Amino acid sequence: MKHSFLTKGKILLFLTLIFIAGCAANTTQQSSATSSPKKRKQLELIKQIEQKVHKEHLLAKAKASAQQYDYQKAITLLKKSSILKDEDIQNAIDTYEKQKKNLVTWPDNSKIPHLFFHSLIVDPSKAFDGDDMAQGYQDYMVTIAEFKNILNQLYEKGFVLVSIQDIAKLNKNGKMVYQNIKLPSNKKPLVLSQDDVSYYEYMKNDGFAKNLTLDANGNLTNTYLNRKGKVVQGAYDLVPILNHFVDKHPDFSYKGARGIISLTGYNGVLGYRTSESEYGPNSDKPNPNIKKDRQQAKKVADAMKQEGWEFASHTWGHLNAEKVSLDLLKKDTSKWKQEVEPIVGPTETIIFAFGSDIGDWREYSNNKYHYLKSQGFDYYANVDASKITWSQLGLNYFRQSRINVDGLRMRGALTGENEVLEHFFNVKLVFDSSRPNAKTLIH
Repeated sequence: MKHSFLTKGKILLFLTLIFIAGCAANTTQQSSATSSPKKRKQLELIKQIEQKVHKEHLLAKAKASAQQYDYQKAITLLKKSSILKDEDIQNAIDTYEKQKKNLVTWPDNSKIPHLFFHSLIVDPSKAFDGDDMAQGYQDYMVTIAEFKNILNQLYEKGFVLVSIQDIAKLNKNGKMVYQNIKLPSNKKPLVLSQDDVSYYEYMKNDGFAKNLTLDANGNLTNTYLNRKGKVVQGAYDLVPILNHFVDKHPDFSYKGARGIISLTGYNGVLGYRTSESEYGPNSDKPNPNIKKDRQQAKKVADAMKQEGWEFASHTWGHLNAEKVSLDLLKKDTSKWKQEVEPIVGPTETIIFAFGSDIGDWREYSNNKYHYLKSQGFDYYANVDASKITWSQLGLNYFRQSRINVDGLRMRGALTGENEVLEHFFNVKLVFDSSRPNAKTLIH
């Protein structure tokens, strides 16, 4: 969401200036001796209002940083102010200095969990309608209701969203080193990601959003075709839903972090058919609006990055990186960089499709790793739901396992096959009653 720190202040200033301008116009016919003191009063009033608006803006901006544990940013902002000696500014600095001292460094960056989702189901009756796609949706997706319940429980348990780059970064010598994550003692870091945010062609008319877009105010939202056949905009998938949640609970985000969006390219990105090879003029199904779609997709991606979202490669063709040849991996990576990177920008993260990997538990050393590293990838993610956390700090990379939050994993939790999700939320309280066999599983 776009911040509106100055909205009320700007309106107040604008209305006051109009009033003063009107008063000034009425004084033009008066003598200069009479009008001069009035003008001075008017100018003084304008100055006071401007100072008040400026102070409110500073305090609001500092508060927004402090709410997300970036106390140093808040303090620095206020200390650079031209009204540093103001009592309210000084009180805010003192408050943030005290709160900063209460933060605790997270003790082990190797033990930070990573949950991931796919596209959220808007209308379960369409997704679970018994056709040949229904089982896949049951297995790999969660509904909007489930996701919202999960968010609430994660927040209640004290989880806070962090960027994967908050965990570890390359130093000036090219060595990957852990970073200090400072949180209150009752908070714990969590990485979140969403795969395949392309709104694939196969999902059409199955109860999913059509794309990610921007509303009239420039805020991230979704386009959705409702049951009445009407195209509407709203929070119909993970990105805008999470944005709304962080707006309401800013302390759920560490220094503005949101999540990682991992993208393929073969059906375009973010709901736009942007792939030259698949939708260009020489393809089998050309998109006459491909140029416009690319422009819109880039606007959306830029807005997402401003909100704290990050992007990752999911390989252009949703490849199993473990099984494909190095040559095919090279061709696929080149295609991703040609068709996806110009829209979302360069990324240092690759999230492997199918939960695969390019190596076992030992440190990377093979040709696939050396190639991907040469292409700028420093962060790698696979899938392992056998444990709450697993990661590896390599010499010059960071690898992290993710836990799939989906129908398969939740059913496994309900039948006692796997209890890993119970660390994050109560599956019985989350499982959507609209799911097939829900009554049997929840007893």
